[in-house]
Amino acid sequence: MSEATVFVVDDDPDVRDSLAALLSSAGLNPRVFDSATAFLAQYQAGDSGCLVADIRMPDMDGIALQTELTNRKAGLPVIIVTGHGDVPLAVRAMKAGAMDFIEKPFDDERLLESIQRGLSKAAAEKDSVEATQAIGARIATLTPRELEVLELLIAGHPNKVVGHHLDISPRTVEVHRGRLMDKMQARNLSDLVRMALAAGIGNARPASKAGAKPF
Repeated sequence: MSEATVFVVDDDPDVRDSLAALLSSAGLNPRVFDSATAFLAQYQAGDSGCLVADIRMPDMDGIALQTELTNRKAGLPVIIVTGHGDVPLAVRAMKAGAMDFIEKPFDDERLLESIQRGLSKAAAEKDSVEATQAIGARIATLTPRELEVLELLIAGHPNKVVGHHLDISPRTVEVHRGRLMDKMQARNLSDLVRMALAAGIGNARPASKAGAKPF
């Protein structure tokens, strides 16, 4: 699914056609649905883009759709389209996580600007998730001893102290550290620290000498 996909959910065919034409003219990829249930039937976790949904629709309205996406942890930026009398509902939707609301009749430039912000947000979040997954995959390649060394390095211990905790020589610590840098694809120590912290590694507990098993 393209990051420039804009999902449009509205039960009014004229609105759907108008939005599809507007989005296409702006170089975006519109996918239109006549109901929230039709959209949910085709939406898959991981589909990237932005959602524009009318607040008043039969069966499932825009707020209920937003709630369902939140329950699914979809992470899809939501823009609510609302009539003038529905502004209190739209404000409630924003408090529940909607990114923006646009009043009818909507201004094309205002809507497109909001959609672009939503797409940028979705792309940034996707990049962040993929980066975290890549770091996790690298950490999975580390040996138990390399993980111990990493935890102690993240705790701020120099090689000599790490060696003392693990009952290995500073030179052996240096070897493990070099392997860590290679496996984690870290350019320097600060890069290694940043990745470890992103993966939740940061509260090192010094290993006891009795429990240490150097390779």
